[in-house]
Amino acid sequence: MKLLSLIIILLVTLIGGSYPFIKRLTSDQGRDFPIGEALAAGVFLGAGLLHMLGDSAKLFDALGYHYPWPFLLAGIIFLVLLLLEHLGREIYEHQGATHVGFAVLTLIMLSVHSFLEGAALGLSNSFAMLMIIFLAILAHKWAASFALAVQINKSTIPSKLGIVLFLLFAIMTPLGILFGSNIIQAGNNPLLEPIFTALAAGTFLYLGTLHGLSRAIMVKTCCDLKNFNFVVIGFTIMAIVAIWT
Repeated sequence: MKLLSLIIILLVTLIGGSYPFIKRLTSDQGRDFPIGEALAAGVFLGAGLLHMLGDSAKLFDALGYHYPWPFLLAGIIFLVLLLLEHLGREIYEHQGATHVGFAVLTLIMLSVHSFLEGAALGLSNSFAMLMIIFLAILAHKWAASFALAVQINKSTIPSKLGIVLFLLFAIMTPLGILFGSNIIQAGNNPLLEPIFTALAAGTFLYLGTLHGLSRAIMVKTCCDLKNFNFVVIGFTIMAIVAIWT
């Protein structure tokens, strides 16, 4: 199932980003899927809080580490992603959307997201969690892929280099899935699983709250109850799944 998830996610990423490279688009307006993004945000928030942080804490405790390492690691990756997004907005405000630096920072940030969410899927030890994380990744992956492709094509990056950079982004989630699966199978270093589970939790918390500061459901506008309700639904799903996992 993890292998099938890897293939489907890779295909969705490539398809989602192909159109901007074909058409060299100059605008991505009207291409969002807010309900899907809202539902995925709730799932990411619930997965990070109710599953991954708890799992990581149990593993650290079983290994004799009683310092709150999972929460420290999750907080660090959260702040790193927030810093990258702020730097991106700074470049956008002063240099414009066509600046190479803005496209590169977007690529780095989305690649970190992608690798760690893939690792979370690879580390999943139950079918229910695997399927929910898989669906949550799909709910936003096509939009992230499209947005990155548009940004690359807006910038002054040469077309061939832009394609190479996009393909690098496209393989990050599959690499994360393989990495997470191999950690479980190998078991050579027992610290790797709790460390990357905590890092994935921090990534999921960021995706569920502040990701896309200019349009984040919990930041941009007040009283968008329709989309916020889908955040609550996604979180509730993860709360229910926690009964059995």
